[in-house]
Amino acid sequence: MAEAAGGGAGFLEQLKSCVVWSWTYLWSLWFFLMLFLVYVLRVPLKINDNLSTVSMFLNTLTPKFYVALTGTSSLISGLILIFEWWYFRKYGTSFIEQVSVSHLRPLLGGVDNNSPSNSNTSNGDSDANRQSVSECKVWRNPLNLFRGAEYNRYTWVTGREPLTYYDMNLSAQDHQTFFTCDTDHLRPADAIMQKAWRERNPQARISAAHEALELNECATAYILLAEEEATTIVEAEKLFKQALKAGEGCYRRSQQLQHHGAQYEAQHRRDTNVLVYIKRRLAMCTRKLGRTREAVKMMRDLMKEFPLLSMFNIHENLLEALLELQAYADVQAVLAKYDDISLPKSATICYTAALLKARAVSDKFSPEAASRRGLSTAEMNAVEAIHRAVEFNPHVPKYLLEMKSLILPPEHILKRGDSEAIAYAFFHLQHWKRVEGALNLLHSFRMIPYPLEKGHLFYPYPICTETADRELLPSFHEVSVYPKKELPFFILFTAGLCSFTAMLALLTHQFPELMGVFAKAFLSTLFAPLNFVMEKVESILPSSLWHQLTRI
Repeated sequence: MAEAAGGGAGFLEQLKSCVVWSWTYLWSLWFFLMLFLVYVLRVPLKINDNLSTVSMFLNTLTPKFYVALTGTSSLISGLILIFEWWYFRKYGTSFIEQVSVSHLRPLLGGVDNNSPSNSNTSNGDSDANRQSVSECKVWRNPLNLFRGAEYNRYTWVTGREPLTYYDMNLSAQDHQTFFTCDTDHLRPADAIMQKAWRERNPQARISAAHEALELNECATAYILLAEEEATTIVEAEKLFKQALKAGEGCYRRSQQLQHHGAQYEAQHRRDTNVLVYIKRRLAMCTRKLGRTREAVKMMRDLMKEFPLLSMFNIHENLLEALLELQAYADVQAVLAKYDDISLPKSATICYTAALLKARAVSDKFSPEAASRRGLSTAEMNAVEAIHRAVEFNPHVPKYLLEMKSLILPPEHILKRGDSEAIAYAFFHLQHWKRVEGALNLLHSFRMIPYPLEKGHLFYPYPICTETADRELLPSFHEVSVYPKKELPFFILFTAGLCSFTAMLALLTHQFPELMGVFAKAFLSTLFAPLNFVMEKVESILPSSLWHQLTRI
């Protein structure tokens, strides 16, 4: 029975493939056969009489009818154009094209994306897909601003919200991961803060932090107040210093008990995260207040004390502070440690390496001189480094060259996306301006985002960045898209059709008689080849054959 069923299924598949093949290659023959049948049956069907009636009816129509016809066609095509444009702006594809591919193509014998043959992809494609998913992972911005002292001040001045709900929700999840543990319910202050990190209302979170401080010196409560209630960096620094005092005490106590059980180990891990976070934010406050050397020392000490906590990406804070001090040798030393093939890349790593290479040649670089004598080894290294950086994140040059306005960076970024480009350029634009000629060297890549001529230094650019960036960035910002999407064919077609029919309606309204003569001449010219072919066929075939076919 199984073999019989398999044989029947195989026969049906062969039959289906034959039908698909016939539709694919024999449609032209079928078309001519249909035309031949229509011509043979023109007498029984009274086609000539009907055509004469139609021509008489068309001759009786006034120019107003043609004006209404062309005007209606222009209106309909204009509405289709508006809908297609809106759909393309919102979803990035043509509605007509999507319907054609999704519904009409399978009916006409196209490849089904859900077929088993397509589901069995190669190992290389699977690896590429997994890499694409991993590269679309959202990361915590290591240089994120303070909500109370910076983001809220922007809202007070402009009335705009710089952070999206999606971005703030990710931050809430981070806070619950870093600052809470399973034993918080045993301590009243920590239990209150555990609920506070889940609270959506900022004022409710701040009130809960004050309530927790009334019970105990709670480090996480000071963190929340420093992040959201402090209106200046000075106030935030004072609160973080109080948090540091409370956090160090909790860290020392949990360090002594971490080996007594899984709960104590989880509590020690939480206290470690809290202490590292406080010290890093204190260093960032010191950097923002102009004490850059002190900030560099704090960051170096923190990286030595906790070398395994790479999830905070403290080295990116250190690179920015060292660039401010123009300590380029120290920057190169940090890059030598973190610009490794086994470590995840970032725009800060790639573009800082490119800046150092450009600094060596940018002051003497001239495009005209380079075109005459060719690029030197140092200039070639600089160009390759810039190319590597642009290939990793093609959105950055627009912001560094000030071809696009900057906004406040989000609290989370998507690597290789527009959000990462904003976060990098917001802090590093001044460092590129400080190096004479560096932006001129970068100017050769000003056409980004367009596809690069060469590359493949990294995995293929992920296709999910645009969707994720639209969730991370505020609505008033125009998201940069790579590669730049060309307008679909159907938008161009409907635009041309709308313009053409509108022009015909206007000309028919202004010059009705002239347009009537033009339309008759156009139709006669259009059908002249067909009439010529039909006359030749009638002259070649005998009249008796036509008579017999007609009788049949």
